[in-house]
Amino acid sequence: MIETAPLRFDDLALDLQRVDEFGLGGRTPTLAVAPHDTAALAAVQRRANDAGFGVVVFGGATMQALGNAPTRYDVAISLARLTRVLAYEPRDLTIAVEAGMSVATLSATLAQAGQFVPLDAPRAATATVGGTLAAGWRGPRRTTYGSSRDLVIGTEAILADGTHAHAGGMVVKNVTGYDVGKLYIGSLGTLGTLVRVNFKCLPLPPVRRIAIAPLSDENRERALAHLAALAIEPTCALLVRGFDAATPDVKSDDPRLFVLFEGSDAVVERATRDLRSALGAAGIPSTTIVDRNPEHAFARVLDAYIDTLGGRSITFRSTGLPSTVLDRCALADEVARDFVLRLDTIVDLRSGDLTLRFVAPKKNAFVQIAATLAGDLRERLVPCTILAGDAAARSGIDAWGSQPPAMAAMRSLKSRFDERATLAPGRFVGGI
Repeated sequence: MIETAPLRFDDLALDLQRVDEFGLGGRTPTLAVAPHDTAALAAVQRRANDAGFGVVVFGGATMQALGNAPTRYDVAISLARLTRVLAYEPRDLTIAVEAGMSVATLSATLAQAGQFVPLDAPRAATATVGGTLAAGWRGPRRTTYGSSRDLVIGTEAILADGTHAHAGGMVVKNVTGYDVGKLYIGSLGTLGTLVRVNFKCLPLPPVRRIAIAPLSDENRERALAHLAALAIEPTCALLVRGFDAATPDVKSDDPRLFVLFEGSDAVVERATRDLRSALGAAGIPSTTIVDRNPEHAFARVLDAYIDTLGGRSITFRSTGLPSTVLDRCALADEVARDFVLRLDTIVDLRSGDLTLRFVAPKKNAFVQIAATLAGDLRERLVPCTILAGDAAARSGIDAWGSQPPAMAAMRSLKSRFDERATLAPGRFVGGI
């Protein structure tokens, strides 16, 4: 019998999990369960809600560092048993899956029919569809294909009181008015637990090619200007400094330009020639082309976004316009110098996202300086949120920083969806 007073779950189809595997922000739940179906999941949430217990839902736990520690944490719910394909219509370019399916499994399933959904999740073999959406992950290809919010056409979620809430459907254009299902994306599980997601799929590009080139201080400005003038825009263009595991094909102390092209063979060939010519004109002698397993090379870069170095690193994300991203990077460099820290960066030249990993020389060095570091950084960069880092490095830091102007509306929504603050209490911005 599974029991935690006053809750009883022994009548439900679920597996008991080890609670120490679901620690979060220095807290450990009293009970951890993996429901076999959505009915059992709804019952667990309803009973926890009635008892006033705090619930946190887990997918692959790859991006749990995005939020604050829960203010109440009694029950962990794993979606490890909810992994099925529920419907797939290749001719209609639509698929419905359970939220516990890994992103890698979704990609492999769609690839068999020459299709894909570009979620671009780090650690795709572990990351789940539901967790990636709940985290509001913003991948580097979204400027080409759209964000995860644009790819979702239907959802089913379990609200805190066990209600099944449906939105959208299996048709690409099926919503008039406000699409309620979009509210769950980026809400960090505070409004409801996604259990089913319907996606619109895209045709898989027949050719993928990656180009990597080191840029020195002398040729960087010219190279980026030539890159911006290319006739064929890359699917994504990043400037990577540090994060050595991200680009093992090119080892350099200088930042590396990482460019991805996707499309037909003719388009990718022309894009490659134009890029090489442009970089050559900027004074870059050679460009490394990655044609063998480019998906693995791209995955290494995605993984770098949330890679940590034990207690030695903490990672922030700054968002803004592409025209300001290099200036924001320079401001972050100033902060790193002030605190005598190494700064690894991923500059997204197309979206304007800036990923900042501060690295200390010794483990647990952030315990004394983390709050001051975050404060100084956020004085220069707003908004600036925590993306990755272990509990010790992040201790005492609010993950979100400043509150958005829509905070009152967000609190109202939380109250309507989760009146007793059962789901992920305190995890989201403003302590929601």
